[in-house]
Amino acid sequence: MVKRRKLKLHGFNNLTKTLSFNIYDICYTPSDAQRQEYIEYIDEEYNAERLTNILSDVSDIIGANILNIAHQDYDPQGASVTILISEEPIVAEQLSNTEAPGPLPDDIPDIAPESVVGHLDKSHLTVHTYPETHPHEGIATFRADIDVSTCGRISPLKALNYLIHSFESDIVTMDYRVRGFTRDVRGKKHFIDHKINSIENYIARDTKMRYEMIDVNVYQENIFHTKMMLKDLDIDTYLFGVDAQELSSAERKKIRKLVEREIREIFYGRNMSRVR
Repeated sequence: MVKRRKLKLHGFNNLTKTLSFNIYDICYTPSDAQRQEYIEYIDEEYNAERLTNILSDVSDIIGANILNIAHQDYDPQGASVTILISEEPIVAEQLSNTEAPGPLPDDIPDIAPESVVGHLDKSHLTVHTYPETHPHEGIATFRADIDVSTCGRISPLKALNYLIHSFESDIVTMDYRVRGFTRDVRGKKHFIDHKINSIENYIARDTKMRYEMIDVNVYQENIFHTKMMLKDLDIDTYLFGVDAQELSSAERKKIRKLVEREIREIFYGRNMSRVR
């Protein structure tokens, strides 16, 4: 195995690496009471404290040092969290930019309806969550927007698998961008400091098996885009406040069509024919 020689830089690594993704979860809530119960469930399950724990784990995974934490829950729902962190010199020396998946969480929690912001020295971690329901056809959609932006040697890609598995996701849309440049000791500019041809290189095998994926990459601009859609739908996992045993075969079929259409509309970014 050939060992890559490390790039010797002049001063600090000024490259900014940003991982952004949207995560969507779909649920069937046909009545007003079920929709309200769904919102309350999300708000309780993913409050500011829970999201703070997730971002704290992300900081550990990427090798950052937490300096300060502030968080606030809101009425009637939602929350905000700010985490001040800096690069951890000792851990950062051990970090690698090899194309390998990052760690998975010990457990897989559900979804949260809050906002989280964490600052990484000159960078930041953010999570914003958006529960959305509509009485027409009873579909509820939950969205989480996540940004992990870092400067220096630490890489946001190492937190990718942990974050994907921390939110139950039917659709995941990811963007990875490298901005700016850094100089080596000879003064030569480097606009990226690691090899990458797809975000998929950093995704765990079990995740790849569960999702259909497409890539749209702009290599000359160091922009990488991957979209993921769950392959197999278990209709029981989309029912909220509904007893599956009480549904007829026709009702289950209709709900499946509603859920499938919602997922495909989000994945492809366009409206499709209505279910009858």
